Amino acid sequence: MIRTLIMNEPDERDRLDRMAQGVIGSPLNRLDGPAKVTGTAPYAAEYSVEGCLEGVLVTATVAKGSVESIDQDSVLSMPGVVAVITDPRMTTRPAQGGAGKAPVQGPGKVDYYGQPIALVVAETFEQARDASKHLKVTYREQKGTVLDPHSADAQVEEQTSKSVVQGNLAGAMIDAAHAVDVTYTTECHNSAPMEPHASVAEWDGHSLTVHLSMQMLKYNVKELADALDLSPERIRLVSRYVGGGFGSKLGISPEAVAASLAAMKLNRPVRVVMLRQQVFQCVMRRSETTQHFRLAVDAAARLGGFGHEALVSNLPGEVFAEPVTQASKFLYRGENRVLRVEVARVHRMTAGSVRAPGEAVGMVALESAMDELANEIGIDPVELRLRNIPERHPSLDVPYSSRKLAECLTSGAERFGWDGKKRAPCLRREGEWWIGTGMATAARVHNVNEAKARVRLCSDGTAIVESDMTDIGTGTYTVLGQIAAEMLGVDPENVLVRLGDTDFPPGAGSGGSWGAASTGSAVFEACEAIREKVAPMLGCSDDDLTLKGGLATAGNLQIRVSDLLQGEGIEAIGHFKPGAVKEQYHSAMYGAFFAEIGVNAYTGETRVRRFHGTFGLGRVLNHKTARSQCLGGMVWGIGSALTEDLMFDRRDGHVVNPDLAEYHVPVNLDVPEMDVVLLEDRDPAASPLQAKGVGELGICGAGGAIGNAIYHACGVRVRSYPITPDKIMAHLPDV
Repeated sequence: MIRTLIMNEPDERDRLDRMAQGVIGSPLNRLDGPAKVTGTAPYAAEYSVEGCLEGVLVTATVAKGSVESIDQDSVLSMPGVVAVITDPRMTTRPAQGGAGKAPVQGPGKVDYYGQPIALVVAETFEQARDASKHLKVTYREQKGTVLDPHSADAQVEEQTSKSVVQGNLAGAMIDAAHAVDVTYTTECHNSAPMEPHASVAEWDGHSLTVHLSMQMLKYNVKELADALDLSPERIRLVSRYVGGGFGSKLGISPEAVAASLAAMKLNRPVRVVMLRQQVFQCVMRRSETTQHFRLAVDAAARLGGFGHEALVSNLPGEVFAEPVTQASKFLYRGENRVLRVEVARVHRMTAGSVRAPGEAVGMVALESAMDELANEIGIDPVELRLRNIPERHPSLDVPYSSRKLAECLTSGAERFGWDGKKRAPCLRREGEWWIGTGMATAARVHNVNEAKARVRLCSDGTAIVESDMTDIGTGTYTVLGQIAAEMLGVDPENVLVRLGDTDFPPGAGSGGSWGAASTGSAVFEACEAIREKVAPMLGCSDDDLTLKGGLATAGNLQIRVSDLLQGEGIEAIGHFKPGAVKEQYHSAMYGAFFAEIGVNAYTGETRVRRFHGTFGLGRVLNHKTARSQCLGGMVWGIGSALTEDLMFDRRDGHVVNPDLAEYHVPVNLDVPEMDVVLLEDRDPAASPLQAKGVGELGICGAGGAIGNAIYHACGVRVRSYPITPDKIMAHLPDV
């Protein structure tokens, strides 16, 4: 039985509010927590397969050119070496994921330093790694390769699909009571998941099974099938536990294709685990950005002109361009608008979706420019934002769905103890530390994706949920279990959630903050179908049926569900599809950040002392997992504000800091006690659950609050993120 819902109109039914189990929204502990903390949850590289060979990728050492020869004999005689795989079907660029796009294959052409070109297979990992370093490769290198997006030789293309031009921005700037015209830059980021990319492939002569670490299995299976010239029906992907992805595992990556090709050729299982340096060098990066803002207000501090133009980069032939202006399209008013994104073609590793693509870097710069505008006007930055919340989408002229932005700004300011009156810099000094505060808006577009899930109400009253949906550390196992438990009146401990296997119905995948709302809606629909089968057994309609604690109640009649089913379970597949409602409303998540920081008056070192976030994101499905996601995003905001910078050598484009020792993510001592408040509401246009995304919201704008606080503390306005001490020190006031 399949129940399909195409969401063509807002869902006003409040179904989850009318259920009786009382577990939706509760801060339940993670169902997968015990397995993870005890080490019994198998990650991709940990699957034990008898007779498994080990493979290590060999990557290019030139930025552009071609592979002239690979001397396999140079390593085949080394201890334990079994084969060198140079199959032309090897993936040289990861697929972006989400659209079923096939990966770019090679390996004859080299487009960037670190591109995979071969796989060395041996009996042990150490033998394969040693041999990979001795494999002799001859290149024909192309000189004069463009590595810098600002180079005069860089080909620059406008992404016209992202452009918005309305009214007369130049005129608005001339006529404005106050205006700012500023440029900000952000550096490249790496997803840096804790678990490196890994795959274990098994081939039985007809079918391929791959245990791997991926986010979007329903797309990944198609991408791998295309790379291998196999039908998707002959491939099974298993990804039950994923140790972080943040976009880097959206599309099929080189080690999965290489392991599969090797297993098919050698008729033995093959495991390929990327070295940490390879993860940094050849998977995916967030593009650096250069962002130009022109903001113009009238005498009442209302925006009449809004300009946001950006330059990003990617490899030639890649269609993805960091959507830097994504929030600028809907967040603030301004009838005279210019939004534009250009992409420079450079020979660095592939640029793709890193956590919160677009807003993560676009809003850091936008919120910094808004702070400059507030200082120019002499107005409280919170008040400036409140005055510029538009009534309708500025470009599309459609209404917003639920929007808690004003409430987030005002209640967050009150909880933090925000003083909007004293905004001049250098007002507070504690010893050798200048102290300041800053704030920023949070915003992230809400999306949903087609999804399916199978739910079975078993004869003993327990339930099973199945989908190929992945859990990348976001709490998917727990949230889907809560939805089924609420709808079917089952204790969450009696719901078995099985995920991450393409033998199960295809879920939405983990990406775009759409997982819970999309696959959760599929679980919801399957449960609706089951309830409609149970209700006639009590002679009532679904609306009159109460399921709670394993009991079914209708009027004065109450019976155990296990007795009602009489040894027969009920199974249904829920199928959720986005519909016309997404064109009728603009749906997004909102919030506000408030930070207190200290800047050392001598060294320019910045320390975050307090950090608060208030967020409005529709219905909260699990308060603990939602809060945890917001905290994680805020930590990333600290990193993007102060430390994270993926550096490329200007001579050959290789990553200079390709590991967690030199790519500086925030650690324990960088992160203060953080405060998160969730303002819950219902968004009928967002999903049947009335819930929106949460995973990426906490990073969007967070770094801007810290940058603004630095200016308030010491009077140094840095327009280049990350704001490292060297960028502050030379401009500090005399002490």
